[in-house]
Amino acid sequence: MTDDTSSTLHHSQMGWANIRNSLQRSGETYSADIPPNWKQGRTMYGGLTAALMLAATHDHIDELPPLRSALINFVGPVKENPVLSAQLERRGRNVTNVSAVARNGDQAVGRADFLFGAARSSAIDIDFPAPDAPSPDTCEPFTPQSSQDFVPSFFHNFDTRLIAGERPMMGEEGYIRTWSRHFDPAARSGIEALLCLADVLPPAAMPLMRKFAPVSSMSWIVNVLMDEPKTQDGWWHVESKLTAARGGYSSQVMRVWNTNGELVIEGLQSIAIFDG
Repeated sequence: MTDDTSSTLHHSQMGWANIRNSLQRSGETYSADIPPNWKQGRTMYGGLTAALMLAATHDHIDELPPLRSALINFVGPVKENPVLSAQLERRGRNVTNVSAVARNGDQAVGRADFLFGAARSSAIDIDFPAPDAPSPDTCEPFTPQSSQDFVPSFFHNFDTRLIAGERPMMGEEGYIRTWSRHFDPAARSGIEALLCLADVLPPAAMPLMRKFAPVSSMSWIVNVLMDEPKTQDGWWHVESKLTAARGGYSSQVMRVWNTNGELVIEGLQSIAIFDG
């Protein structure tokens, strides 16, 4: 896989690395300036909210082992720069538990429980290999040129290519699979950048819609299956599959593989759908 020279920081926008580097501490809290190109409707892109809570955790708590799992609740819309805090809940022999909160004023807008764990020897070693996929260079952009102005602002920060499934409002199955990477080359490594990217796809229910309707992620469970996730040229193989939907809510399984086909992240997300 070769690095496409056109896949640079899109329209000179601030990428994840710029935002991460702008994180500032004030007493026991942290804040960063979030530019408009990371908006998703009236709120900030959920993957960025999760990544910032993880970044504040890394900055606030020393000597954390690798991230193993996260439970993220999107409590409310992030309408302004969030104030972030992290608290050590327990440091065990192998596993460390940290809680993190993002706030706008007195209102919590995001909460996360992060579990970090040191590696242990085990006789059980099982993978869930990636489905076959052509090279990113041969896949079409997820967003056609004619639709560039109609996707959420944050999506322009990612180079996303369709492998299988369908685009929103264009399918008969709740399934999307892509290659995706940060346009910003400086944002293509590290677990924080990966968590930021792992929520990039539209909800898997959206291909089944026949007209635009708001959707909102409510909660996200993430299991990380690699100590130091790595891939080639920043490309991640991302999948979202609808499992069930009723009463205006849906459940979807989300997976991320690296370019070697190794499963790096498996998750479950609850989505609110306002199509009534």
